[in-house]
Amino acid sequence: MTLNNLLTALPHCDPTRAERVDELLSRPGLRVERIVSSGQVSPPGFWYDQAEGEWIVLLSGAAGLRFEHEQHTRLLAPGDCLDIPPHYRHRVEWTAPGVATVWLAVFYSSNAPWPV
Repeated sequence: MTLNNLLTALPHCDPTRAERVDELLSRPGLRVERIVSSGQVSPPGFWYDQAEGEWIVLLSGAAGLRFEHEQHTRLLAPGDCLDIPPHYRHRVEWTAPGVATVWLAVFYSSNAPWPV
């Protein structure tokens, strides 16, 4: 068993590069990722439409998350969390430039072999 810290070993902040995604755990019906953003956004017109549910918590930085059926962008600060149901279309409108915006994302399937 290895002790890790989700807020260390962060990549250099560069909005011209892709977000960094580290898979922390993967089991049937469950995946946990650390996502590090530094100014990245969803491409224009792009909406995430995932078959899995996604529970997210923002650990550091700031972000704007928009849901297709909502008129306004939700502002996320450290400690904010959301449970996004499967096929609930959403996009990242902005992430704080010049700082590491660290997300913990837990993807889960409704067909998981354990109670949800």
